[in-house]
Amino acid sequence: MPTPFRIDVADEVLSDLAERLARTRAPRAAPRDAGWAHGMNAGYMARLLDYWRDGYDWRAAEAALNRFDHFTAPVALDGAEAPLEMHFIHQAGEGGAAMPLLLLHGWPGSVFEFQEVIGPLTRPSAHGGAAADAFEVVVPSLPGYGFSAPPPGPIGPRAIAALMHRLMTETLGIERFMVQGGDWGAIISAWMALDYPENVVGAHLNMAGLRPSTGPEDAPLSEEETRWIAAARGRMKYETAYQDTHATKSETLAWSLMDSPAGLAAWIVEKFHGWTTPEAAEPLFTMDQLLTNVMIYWVTESINSSTWLYRGFRESGDGRAPADRRIEVPCAYQLVPLDLVPPPPTSWLARVGRVDRRNDVATGGHFVALENGPLLIDDVRAFARDHLR
Repeated sequence: MPTPFRIDVADEVLSDLAERLARTRAPRAAPRDAGWAHGMNAGYMARLLDYWRDGYDWRAAEAALNRFDHFTAPVALDGAEAPLEMHFIHQAGEGGAAMPLLLLHGWPGSVFEFQEVIGPLTRPSAHGGAAADAFEVVVPSLPGYGFSAPPPGPIGPRAIAALMHRLMTETLGIERFMVQGGDWGAIISAWMALDYPENVVGAHLNMAGLRPSTGPEDAPLSEEETRWIAAARGRMKYETAYQDTHATKSETLAWSLMDSPAGLAAWIVEKFHGWTTPEAAEPLFTMDQLLTNVMIYWVTESINSSTWLYRGFRESGDGRAPADRRIEVPCAYQLVPLDLVPPPPTSWLARVGRVDRRNDVATGGHFVALENGPLLIDDVRAFARDHLR
């Protein structure tokens, strides 16, 4: 049975954080006029740390998160000796027929990403919408992220898909539901749609979830697909070194990030710049938004276990869809131009499964719910209204 949960970080944790921030040692030098080309921008980082020390209010952020209904519950994980204690927000929708919707985040995100979309999704009439579009929303912290317990070791997204399926069907008793996600959430959602079509009524993804099979027995790549793969590799050349570190030597990295709040912030915040507005002087998100997300990793000491998913992904081979199966439930894609990779051709998406709706947004990046929640809300509603209800 789910147990009500409230975020309540001990004063001692915040005092320790303040002491560590006061002792921050900055790098001695940075390349002249480097901007963000070599990673975290030194000038912006100095301003962020000043604000973290003297202006940021975790208790206000904590209260904002606690306005939702939080729970924890033990959920069985394949191969584990004991259930995993999972944290999730479960917010009821207005009216009597709200569609259940599972929202899944990725790295370096958290449930905080969905903070501003939960209200409009669950109570649209209070936000200028129609009550008929209401959803019953479930927002879990991925295993090893935030307030969810870590798995015994690295696991891949397909195992997490099974875990989320049990959370919805066995723990919450929800037999039919929609899934939505970006980053890891997109890959997990795609696996849920592939493995549990009897429960998943549809999948809404703001990133291509699974890579298709491209073996000798599959249809040859089109010219458009070949050009897109080359463009994607060019974009990823300077953006994905972190993936190799997470998937290989994450325990080495963890010593730095667990011990230094400045180091943790640099590792995370640089992604919120590079994956959304890489040419801008600073991230488009407020410092309060960035620091609240960082704080969730800091106060839960979860940065190390959050990286295990990369090792599990690499060892499991869960990035590629099976050659002999396709996603047969309705799927929608809301794709943005400044994500880790450019939007793929529809033919690439169709190799994995159905493409019932595609919406290419003119601007924006990786963290769609946080950057432009209204666009995500509108697209999720339109998909559900036209294809699922």
